[in-house]
Amino acid sequence: MHMNFDYNSTRPQLILAEYGRNVQNMVDYICTVPSKEERNRLAQVVIDMMGVLNPHLRDVSDFKHKLWDHLYIISDFKIDVDSPFPVPTKEEIRHKPEPIAYPQNRIRFKHYGHVVERMIQKALGMGQEEHRTKMAIAIANFMKMAYLTWNKDSVNDLQIIHDLSDLSGGVLRLPEDTVLTKLDFKTPPPGSRVKSQSVASSNHKNGGKKQHGGPGKKKPSFSNGKKSYQHSNYKK
Repeated sequence: MHMNFDYNSTRPQLILAEYGRNVQNMVDYICTVPSKEERNRLAQVVIDMMGVLNPHLRDVSDFKHKLWDHLYIISDFKIDVDSPFPVPTKEEIRHKPEPIAYPQNRIRFKHYGHVVERMIQKALGMGQEEHRTKMAIAIANFMKMAYLTWNKDSVNDLQIIHDLSDLSGGVLRLPEDTVLTKLDFKTPPPGSRVKSQSVASSNHKNGGKKQHGGPGKKKPSFSNGKKSYQHSNYKK
């Protein structure tokens, strides 16, 4: 006897798998109903069932609107019913986003980055010499921090000053004896912050008192009222 087995691999692919095979079959059946009034009634029943199957969508502001859009998507936009919302189109739902252009900036000193060049251009646009000098010092300190990211062994302030002058076309010049600030941002290792907070909270609950068994607590005596045989007056 020949037996035909029905496997999911042989069935049509589900368009929205989160609603299941039964909802897909019901939507396909609605598309074949000749009466539009009956289609509208059945579509409303399916919409209510879809809301029960996905209760997390109730938190969305346009909950009903999203369900009706899903109904059209499940039917592959073939269902003909009266929707209380604008009917979506296949082009609107499956619209591909525009490709984002990759930045093609030519960075002269890659270890400083493109941001430093933009900061220098901003400083060059300042009219007052005092503000420009302060901005140049801030940029030099930032350049030193960026330099230390790639070379933590040594950094020469004079090299940073010369690079700043080179990038600015000789406009931003700092004295060669300028001492730059070493900015070193260190993040705590993973788990150290949580551990320190737990220790601080436990100390706060204990009121700063020492716990049992600490260094200030005397050990209990196990003599049970008997004299110790290690007394200094003991004679053999």
